[in-house]
Amino acid sequence: MQFTETPPPSLHQITPFASFAINKSQIHRTRPWPGFPTSKSLGSFGDVNCMEQLLVHCANAIESNDATLAQQILWVLNNIAPSDGDSNQRLTCGFLRALIARAAKSGTCKMLTAAMANASANMALSIHTHKFSIIDLTSFVDLTPWHRFGFTAANAAILEAVEGSSIVHIVDLSLTHCMQIPTLIDAIASRVEGPPLVKLTVAGATEDVPPMLELSYEELGLKLVNFARSRNVMMEFRVIPSSSSDGFAALIEQVKVRHGEALVINCHMMLHYIPEETLPVVSTSSPRTMFLKALRSLDPSIVVLVDEDADFTSNNLVCRLRSAFNFLWIPYDTVDTFLPRGSKQRQWYEADICWKIENVIAHEGVHRVERLEPKSRWVQRMRNANFRGISFGEDAVTEVKSMLDEHAAGWGLKREEEDLVLTWKGHNVVFATAWVPT
Repeated sequence: MQFTETPPPSLHQITPFASFAINKSQIHRTRPWPGFPTSKSLGSFGDVNCMEQLLVHCANAIESNDATLAQQILWVLNNIAPSDGDSNQRLTCGFLRALIARAAKSGTCKMLTAAMANASANMALSIHTHKFSIIDLTSFVDLTPWHRFGFTAANAAILEAVEGSSIVHIVDLSLTHCMQIPTLIDAIASRVEGPPLVKLTVAGATEDVPPMLELSYEELGLKLVNFARSRNVMMEFRVIPSSSSDGFAALIEQVKVRHGEALVINCHMMLHYIPEETLPVVSTSSPRTMFLKALRSLDPSIVVLVDEDADFTSNNLVCRLRSAFNFLWIPYDTVDTFLPRGSKQRQWYEADICWKIENVIAHEGVHRVERLEPKSRWVQRMRNANFRGISFGEDAVTEVKSMLDEHAAGWGLKREEEDLVLTWKGHNVVFATAWVPT
């Protein structure tokens, strides 16, 4: 694992459409009319760059209500991107499904009956996300470093920040429903000076965002308290019903920090659900900026921010499609290294990816909640909110490297100034940053 990597070129570099040769007689006739490609002649369309270009032009056709063109491109995509194909075909199939869902929300849908009928032969148009038990979810997040990277880096930074504190108050805003906490409790339990009292505050789950849990947060809290007790750690658990849609305002308002407490704000892939649109500069009154300023007013001992390093905030559908296509190939590529075809876990894994794709492509307004921002923009936001970045120590680096050794060879780790970045085949995947008030 290298710490000084040169960013490689994108595996899905866009080629100008002018160089993407499609005969006009092919595009403007529908199957099985003369001139339209048969399934045997579709091999030349199977290149991933061509797949992306087809998706882009299909999106443009749907947005311009050109149902005839959209239907014909959808037919091509349906024939070159089976749902049980290779990683690039399954990726494209996910976007095809999302474009059909978007068309279904518009007038274009009336002209796409044939395309949808064709597509339904190759895929289930409804996405069935799985509701996990605690044991299943624990095993699920352990399959890949996607979440474990953030857990490992964050826990190391938190342990260092709360060293010597007798009361540790953790506000856990985590997509994975506190799955990071048991490992943190184990580490806290072994402190030389003895374990502190741990107060854990979480936002009640109000959005159906995968991965989803089959039990309530009250039940989850009871299990965590019992686990902590088994490690001789006293824990208090509190759920505050709160939503990302308003920047977790209810939670921020009700967090009370008593004298002598070390306050930890742990943000694991949740802040990108706070509403935000692409702006020329980071607005001082945007929901995300206001949330971070509210965090700063709590004067926390440390804020750990972990998220995926991509940008899904554009108002423009094609921009979002390109950004998502050039990021979400990664989970499809990695899944082939650790889950066999046909396994239940693989179905759950890819259903979650398809949910994300559909949310990015098919939805707008308050229903489009997948609004990732790159690390550079979050760094700017944190600095503007009067936080100062701190480096992860060598213990954190060692722990992350040891964890990555348990996974496929394509995973890597690099430093970017104070931050740690998880990579797959040299491409940024997830970043981990740590912050203290200035």
